This record gives sequence, C-alpha cells and structure tokens, in this order.
Amino acid sequence: MSSRRTVVAPCIFAGTMLAVLSFAFPALAKDLPVKSAKTMPELIKASSPADWRALNPESTLYLELEKGRVVIELAPDFAPQHAANIKTLIREGYFDGLAIVRSQENYVVQWADPDEKRELKTAKKNLEPEFTVPYSSQLPFTRLPDADGYAPQVGHANGFAAGRDPKMGKAWLAHCYASVGVARGNESNSGSGTSLYVVTGHAPRQLDRNITVVGRVMQGMELLTTLPRGTGALGFYEKPEQRTPIVAMKVAADVPEAERSKLEIIRTESATFKAIVAAQRNRGGEWYKVPAGYIDLCNVPLPVRQQKN
Repeated sequence: MSSRRTVVAPCIFAGTMLAVLSFAFPALAKDLPVKSAKTMPELIKASSPADWRALNPESTLYLELEKGRVVIELAPDFAPQHAANIKTLIREGYFDGLAIVRSQENYVVQWADPDEKRELKTAKKNLEPEFTVPYSSQLPFTRLPDADGYAPQVGHANGFAAGRDPKMGKAWLAHCYASVGVARGNESNSGSGTSLYVVTGHAPRQLDRNITVVGRVMQGMELLTTLPRGTGALGFYEKPEQRTPIVAMKVAADVPEAERSKLEIIRTESATFKAIVAAQRNRGGEWYKVPAGYIDLCNVPLPVRQQKN
C-alpha cells in the first residue's frame, strides 16, 4: 500500500446526585446548580480499584522509537479485522526499521514504508472497511448528555470515544486527539494497517465513518506531537534524514512481563467516570467564573495511570 494513501487532507460533581442527574436527565439538570463541588483530580484520588481496568496485553501495541515508547490500545470491538491484521503485521516484523513519514501541523502523524517495497507475508494487503459496526446493546455505551454535530448520540464504549445512530443500528469510533486510524486511498478497501496515523491536532471529526479507526494512544503522545513538521505536501517528509526511524513495533503480550508498560484506564461505564464528565461539564472552583454546562466528546478526559498493585 502506498505510504501516501493518507487520511483526507486538511486542510468532578456537585454531589453524587448532581452527577447522576446531569448525566441521565440533562433536561432536569438544567434546573440544578451548575458549579461542581469536586474536581477531576479529587474524584480520581477517591476512586476505587474497581473503577479501573488494566490494558489487555493482547490488544496493546508498543511503537518503539529511539526516544521512547508509544503505547496504543486496539479496539477490536470496532475494527476486529483490522486489529487482527495489524497484529499479524507486527508479529511478522513488518514495521521494524520503517519510519514516521509524515507530521502535519494540527492534524496527524503517520508511519509507513516510505519506499513502498516491503513485502507482506501472511498479512492481508487490503481489507473491507470497518467504518462502523452494528449497534449492539451488549456493547457498553456511556452516553453524553450534550448534542453533537457529527452523530445522533455520542459517548464512550470501553474507554473509546464513539458515536452511534440507533435508528440505523450503527456505532463507530470518533476521530479525537490520540485516535489511531488506518490510512487509505480513494477506495474504501485500500487500507489494511500497513500505514497508520495518530490524530495530533484538533479533532477532525469529518473523518468519522470515512476511515477505519482501530484504537488510541494511551501513553507517549509527546513523542509524536513534538516531531518536526514535514516540509512536503500534507506534512510528508521530503528527505530520508527528516524521518523518525521505528526501532520496532510489538504486541505487548509478546514482550516479557517485566518489560511491559503497566497501565490502566478509567472504566467509562463506572459512576466515577460519569462524575468526572459532570465535573468537566460544570467546572467550578475559584478560577472558573462561567461554567460551560456543556462538553464536547473529544474534550472528555479519559484518565490513564500506572497500574496499581
């Protein structure tokens, strides 16, 4: 797949009751006080172990760069075929020694085979798109109370920002900051995971349901957002020496346990997460003078921390 098959060019809680009411009954919440009594850090500090889940090593990827590790969690509930193919590519060493070929201001960082010569072994070259999946009541979905311009309903599914349309019976992952997607050409089935990108700028939600989103970065975004911007069209690097080499890419399950990044993420179906959302919608304290009473999907924090023993 061409490395230039890219994403489209640019171009915590005024009491428990308030948190619950704000989330489940937004219309009723309008009549409630808007300033939050607790902050997100306070809610996280008071959280219980049951509010967190450890990353599954079989669905966690390590992008190893000379300056450190980028940890990515795949979302097989939303892109099972692409997630499986990416793991096959990694286990066959496809990405080892390749490079980051693109860094576009306020948009994406992308890695691929810059010479477009690396052969595939058993991994697939093309896959049918997984822009959406069938909406299922079995897929946990914590809905946001606020309206969204890109989806009838938005919220979070097992730690990922998502949209859904109950009438059409479809759900999908959203292009928020740190989302990982599969680059493609004009043909919907022209991507397979050989070229991946991470959103490093303002959320390009117009890409939702147009590109397969396979996961998001859980740690190491600073290694990507600080890369020099590419000087070519769409932020591609024009000279080989401008590119950032990929030391290796690995599935966490294949890495000795002592060498793994032990991370855990807040459970987005938990009461603590709902309180965090309510707090962020209605930020109080001495600094905020006008609480917004609203939050955008991609502004909802998804706390990640070192796993507690």
